[in-house]
Amino acid sequence: MTAKRLQNITESTTLRISNLASELKSQGKDIISFSLGEPDFTTPGHIIDAAKASLDRGETHYTPSPGIPELRRAIAEKLKKENNIDAQAGSIIVTPGAKQAIFEVMLSVLDEGDEAILFDPAWVSYEPCVKLAGAKAVWAPTARDDGFRPVEPGEYITEKTRLIVVNSPCNPTGGVYSKETLKEIADLAVDNNIMVLSDEIYEKIIYDREHISIGSMDGMQGLTITVNGFSKAYAMTGWRLGYVSAPKKIYEQMLKLHSHSVSQATSFVQYAGVAALIGDQICIADMVREFKTRRDLLIRGLNELGIRCTSPDGAFYAFADVSEYGNGEEVAELLLNRASVAATPGSAFGSAGNDFIRISYATSQERIKEALQRIEAIL
Repeated sequence: MTAKRLQNITESTTLRISNLASELKSQGKDIISFSLGEPDFTTPGHIIDAAKASLDRGETHYTPSPGIPELRRAIAEKLKKENNIDAQAGSIIVTPGAKQAIFEVMLSVLDEGDEAILFDPAWVSYEPCVKLAGAKAVWAPTARDDGFRPVEPGEYITEKTRLIVVNSPCNPTGGVYSKETLKEIADLAVDNNIMVLSDEIYEKIIYDREHISIGSMDGMQGLTITVNGFSKAYAMTGWRLGYVSAPKKIYEQMLKLHSHSVSQATSFVQYAGVAALIGDQICIADMVREFKTRRDLLIRGLNELGIRCTSPDGAFYAFADVSEYGNGEEVAELLLNRASVAATPGSAFGSAGNDFIRISYATSQERIKEALQRIEAIL
């Protein structure tokens, strides 16, 4: 009685672990949650004020399906100024979160039997979106001892390859791709006429490295679909606001899907997005500075416990090798049941993560210290 297309799709592991942690909390247990990729900061005040002002103006009705003109223009200007991408407001769709944008991209680019290359490990929702489009995810390896850099991605291109997914900074590893790595992928895309989906949701959360957009590289203007959003950089996860900039032909197909499904992003949230982009950006610098302090505290603590973990260059995740104590599934279960610490098994992100757990350090320094003490007591 259910559709076949969903029978091989599993629920999001990160959300499942988060829901389980919330359930245990409701039972009175003191759970330290390292599972969900959600900044624990409050959305900056000027963004909240913009949403309130929009409500007060009565802007609670339908907007144009691709988004209000003010926000699309602000996004285009941001992409030109910060990412060196010649984006046009007329090729931008504002979506209810970046995840919706990725879903729409997959269904607009991939057909039954097509292939999309994912770099292992990769964010949990890429493969389900590929499958829902009727396509196949091809997992290409990365170098775990070299920032999880893609290794020989050209070896995985076939006549069926239609899309390469790039996520830098990366969830779950925190890896940031170098200019050389991005150029290698760009050259493959140009030579083989393959589209690239560049998921740049963590671009602002980066430490001592430079973020480079693959869409800014030679020959990539017509081959790159850039997805971004407001959840991570502006602590706006619950607001559900993202966007996509795509070549005109793909934009037109995406807009069909967008208008027949979600219709639009929430009206007053879009006005908050304008305030986020054009307002003072010091709020991001403050958050990144705190994330870096937390990262250093966590990575040092894990390695002192004998858990191998390299220092991530971006995002707010530690991808920790727990193979000395079991596989990632076993250790994640042990930590939750015995230490009341919720982490995500690395296997959720691909087979390369079997010996890992992903730890989100989007929580306070005090809770990180306590979690390390609990982990030490168990392991």
